[in-house]
Amino acid sequence: MHRLRHQALYVPALAALISLLFSTLTRIGLLAVAWPGVDHGIGELLGVFGHGLVGDLLFALALGGFLLVFTALTHTGKPQRWPLRAKRILAVFALSAFLLFVAISEFVFWNEFGARYNFVAVDYLIYTNEVIGNIRESYSLPAIFGGMALGAGLLSWLVFRRWPLAPAPAFGLLRRVGLAALGAALFWVVGGWSLNYAGKTTSANQFNLELAHNGPASFFRAARENELDFTRYYRTLPEPQYSALAPKWPDPARDIPNPSPLAPRHVVVIEIESLSASFMQSYGSKKNNITPNLDRLTGESIWFSDLYATGTRTVRGLEGLSVALPPLPGQSIVRRAHNDNLYTLGGMLRKNGFEPMFLYGGYGAFDNMNAFFRANGYRISDRENFTEANQNFATIWGVADELLFNEAIDQLERDSASNQKRFLHIMTTSNHRPYVYPEGHIDIPSKSGRDGAVKYTDWAIGDFLVRAARRPWFKDTLFIIVADHNASVAGKQSLPPNKYRIPAMLYWPAKLAPRRIEAMASQIDLPPTVLALLGIRTGGVFFGQDLLGPAPEPRAFLVNYQELGYLTPTPDGNRQLIVLGPKKRVETFAVDAEGELTRVSGRRADEDRAVALFQKANEVFTGDKLHPPKP
Repeated sequence: MHRLRHQALYVPALAALISLLFSTLTRIGLLAVAWPGVDHGIGELLGVFGHGLVGDLLFALALGGFLLVFTALTHTGKPQRWPLRAKRILAVFALSAFLLFVAISEFVFWNEFGARYNFVAVDYLIYTNEVIGNIRESYSLPAIFGGMALGAGLLSWLVFRRWPLAPAPAFGLLRRVGLAALGAALFWVVGGWSLNYAGKTTSANQFNLELAHNGPASFFRAARENELDFTRYYRTLPEPQYSALAPKWPDPARDIPNPSPLAPRHVVVIEIESLSASFMQSYGSKKNNITPNLDRLTGESIWFSDLYATGTRTVRGLEGLSVALPPLPGQSIVRRAHNDNLYTLGGMLRKNGFEPMFLYGGYGAFDNMNAFFRANGYRISDRENFTEANQNFATIWGVADELLFNEAIDQLERDSASNQKRFLHIMTTSNHRPYVYPEGHIDIPSKSGRDGAVKYTDWAIGDFLVRAARRPWFKDTLFIIVADHNASVAGKQSLPPNKYRIPAMLYWPAKLAPRRIEAMASQIDLPPTVLALLGIRTGGVFFGQDLLGPAPEPRAFLVNYQELGYLTPTPDGNRQLIVLGPKKRVETFAVDAEGELTRVSGRRADEDRAVALFQKANEVFTGDKLHPPKP
């Protein structure tokens, strides 16, 4: 122990111990938060802490090795006068504060996503304005930083009182170089083991699986594997089996437009932030009527009552509603390279006289949204160019939804006055933490939780449609009302199908008779459905299908961070979910009425079909086939 008090070894050893301590305390705290959903079996809990301890030790050793490289090479062995002692006290305080900040951040991230760090956390590092702003608006930063400083100060005082730094001469040059080499080896080798170990824990319960991970190691692993090569990590089919099972693309035979096409002057997509179907009474919600307007609209629209989002983030919803491609692992197409000039809903409508526009209440630079839509021929309008009056109430994520809809009405007024056909893709933001909205419209106070934000957004949509109904252009406007994704998919399973279910409606009182479509459907089916309804030929370039056509196939595509899901009904009236994962894993699960998954022995033909569909989607995108031929 005395040797570890040498100046060259003090900080690395201390960092490793503090990291191990905080990792253990974080796991205990997160276990308490997630307790209702955790598998409480003694074997499962031992696995959580046993696997967790190994992962924590590996990360602690890698961290200590990283610091040892610097402390070994820079230690001079000078006498421990006051300025040098103060510098080391400050270093220990900063180290403690940083590791405490990481632990607190894990609780914030878990509260939002029900998981340890993953590639969402990596992405959020790029968009610090929104992320830091969201934390500032959602939590008390003085309390967080004050508590962090107090905790770091107390820990530093205890360390120097119980384990003071021992004065010692500098090691010789060879020993210093040797220690630095040892530190580099620990960092490189053990660090690699730490990242790989972060993906080796197993449990049927997703919460148990996440709790067994080391948070920082999971973060760095996600950074390393932010994009996964489908052909390298996922099962693929060899020729000629692949050609026999993969869907034809493009498939002009599926391109059957409406023989009596509708001709709206405007097409408006209202894409709603984080609106789970489970909020609505139309889907059986027991909540206190927080979506009265949307529930009413299900009876006034063509309502797709069993439609599923493709993913868990807004960029997945934007991808599904524009490109209509089954989701691929890793990043959304909105965030990928070579995502310009694709076949999109807006592009197809532009060929038929509509001017596409993406209207967003926040800063569209976030998640590459503006760049993606601009590169695909859409005009962009976000809060940076809204009128001053329409920016007078906002959070970091965007202006209040009622102000966003003010902009939408103003735009459609200008378009109607100039006889311009408009395709307007609106993306709302108010149903997002910190759940702040203008008072006086609903009976739930602002910043009191998700239910209030949902009810406010529902009110804003209802108010928008009431105001729009007074305008001459309303009778000539088709509205597509759909969520981008669910409020949360955190749960015991990694791909819980029921938590991907979202509302989706086509609303045009003057032209569309209300009816309910109960067949299973996907978010990617909406663009080809709208185009077929308008009599627009696509050449069969969309993977989605016309839900109002003669015989759409019931199926849905799901994705989380790395797993791909293919949801279908079974001949006996139940449902199955086929999951494709890294390391070429393919599993089949039976889905019960509550959406719970049970691993079963799947039919190889069904699994091969799922593989072929995702393999084809990957081939089309990575092979640059989604780009129309240049004239």
